[in-house]
Amino acid sequence: MKTSPSKPVLLLASLLCTVAIAQAQEPPAPAAPPAMPAISWEAPALEPFTATYQALYKGKEAGDATMRVTHTGGAQWRVDMQVVGRRGFASVLGLNLEQSTVFEKQGDTYVPISQATVRKGLFLGKKVSGTYNWQAGTAQWLGDLKKERTQPIPLQPGDQSALLINLAIMRDARPGGQMHYRYVDVGRVRQHDYQAAPDTENVQVGELSYNALRVHRTNGGNDETILWIANGVPTPVRILQREDGEDRIDLRLIEYQGV
Repeated sequence: MKTSPSKPVLLLASLLCTVAIAQAQEPPAPAAPPAMPAISWEAPALEPFTATYQALYKGKEAGDATMRVTHTGGAQWRVDMQVVGRRGFASVLGLNLEQSTVFEKQGDTYVPISQATVRKGLFLGKKVSGTYNWQAGTAQWLGDLKKERTQPIPLQPGDQSALLINLAIMRDARPGGQMHYRYVDVGRVRQHDYQAAPDTENVQVGELSYNALRVHRTNGGNDETILWIANGVPTPVRILQREDGEDRIDLRLIEYQGV
């Protein structure tokens, strides 16, 4: 059966009438809430500084730590971390520990050149040193290590030492952003993936309060690493390591100053 040419017109008119009646009966839609302004976030410039941290172990004061960034000339820089444990905590925390990485700033990229770790103990100490040979395309560590960890490791662009990852997070973190780094340090290779929170939160560190961005590692398994970074501060205001859901090592910024 064929439809007469006037029928679609009548159907359309009926539909428009129904919609008009429904719109007249419905209350006006509430106005959309004003859009929240985007968080203003600016990565700190790489500049020399010295930062002092209070070290806690399972919530108890256990020592202190110092992170230092030094410009050694031209494109070359150095980052050092020294952790000193109080009596009774040194063996538990793996303290006393000194680490350093010499690196070059090439544009916005931090390129490791050498790395050293010194672990001091009551009866023994361990020393390890490594070289990132970018011309040969390998990194290698020597010293007090297992034999398999003294073998050359093929390098990839963007590889970072443990200390450089902290500086890279300061450079790269943005609210809601993700960060991915290849950790190459002390004869080991690991993938480190991080997620930044969408918004900042209030973080109390001693007598100071920071509006800080929470950044956590997403692929650490039972070993969690969480950092809080604040606008205008060149180093994390807090670094927390958790194991099996419980706080273990907690570094809290006491003070920092430019050099």
